[in-house]
Amino acid sequence: MKDLKNDLFLRACHREPIERTPIWLMRQAGRYMPEYRALREKAGNFVTFYKDVDLSVEATILPKKLLDIDASIIFSDILTPLESIGVKFEFREGEGPVFLNPIKNPDDILKLKKFNRNDVYYVGEIIKGVNQALNREIPTIGFCGAPFTLAAYMIEGKTSKDFKKAKAFMFNHPDEFKDLLDKLADMLIDYLNFQIESGADAVQIFDSWGGYLSPDDYREFALPPIKKIISNLKRDYQPVIHFTKGVAGLLDDMITSNADVYGVDWMIDIREVKNKLNGKASVQGNLDPIALYGTKEVIKEKAISILKKWGSDTGHIFNLGHGLMPDMEVEKVRHLVDVVKKESVR
Repeated sequence: MKDLKNDLFLRACHREPIERTPIWLMRQAGRYMPEYRALREKAGNFVTFYKDVDLSVEATILPKKLLDIDASIIFSDILTPLESIGVKFEFREGEGPVFLNPIKNPDDILKLKKFNRNDVYYVGEIIKGVNQALNREIPTIGFCGAPFTLAAYMIEGKTSKDFKKAKAFMFNHPDEFKDLLDKLADMLIDYLNFQIESGADAVQIFDSWGGYLSPDDYREFALPPIKKIISNLKRDYQPVIHFTKGVAGLLDDMITSNADVYGVDWMIDIREVKNKLNGKASVQGNLDPIALYGTKEVIKEKAISILKKWGSDTGHIFNLGHGLMPDMEVEKVRHLVDVVKKESVR
C-alpha cells in the first residue's frame, strides 16, 4: 500500500480519510473500447486472450490510460480456475460460456480434481505485469466467482434466465450441492491467496447469481462458502469486496460475510446499505449501467444523486451496479469518471 502513488481506492475500502470518492468500473476493459477489440482480434478467441499474459496486461491497463480510473481489475474470467479441476467449457459468440461436461448427477461431483494453482500461473503473471506496467500508480484488483455462481454455471451448462436445472439439483440433492460449494470454496481460497501473493492489492468475489435465491436458500447455500473463503484468506492490508447482484432482498444476510466492502447493484438505495452497515464496512456501487446510454446531463445527474445520498464521509467507492456493455460510448464512460472525480471533492 505504501508504494502506491494513488491509494485512494484502498483508503476508501478501509474507511480511512479521502479527499474525493474513488471510482473504477466493472468490465472497464471491454468491447466498448476500440483498443480492446483490437487486442481481442489479435488473440483470436476469448480463452486465448485471458491466458496470454502480455495481451491481458495490455487490456487491464487500458482503463487507466483511457479513463484515468482509481483501480485496475485484472483481465480474466470467473470461470478461469475451473479448468484446473476438470471442468471443460468454451465461449461461443452470442451464447457466452458453454460447458462440455456439466454436472448432471451427484456422482459427477466426485469426479472433480483438486485445484492446482500452477494451472493458472498466468493469472499471477498478469498481476505482476500490471503492477510493473503501471509502475504502481493505482491498486490492482484480483477476483473470483462465488461458489454458488460457479456451481450454477457448472450444473446449468450455460447462462440462464432462471437457473432451473441448478436450483432443482440444489433442492433435490442439498447435501451433495453443499459438498460441491465446499470444494469450490477450497479452490477459491487457494486461487485468491495466489492472487494476493502475486501482488493483488484487493480481491472481489462476484456472486452474479446469488440474487436468484430466496433469503432462506441464500442463507443456507450461497453465504456459508463465501464466509469460509473470506475467513481463510491470508492478507495484510488487502480488502475483500463481496458483490452480489440482486442484493435488495438479501442485504441483511449478505453483510454478515465479514467482507471489507459490499458491492451492490442499482436495485437498492445506497442510503439503506450505508445505514445498515453503520460504519462497519465500505460500500461499492451503485449506478445503473443503463444510465450510460443517457445524455451527459443525465449521467451527471444520476452520479451526483448517488454521491449526495452517500454524503461526505469516507467508505464509498463509486462503481456501476453491474458491468459496462459492448455498445457503450467511451466518451460517456470518461464523462462519468470525470463527473465523479470533480463532484466528490471533499
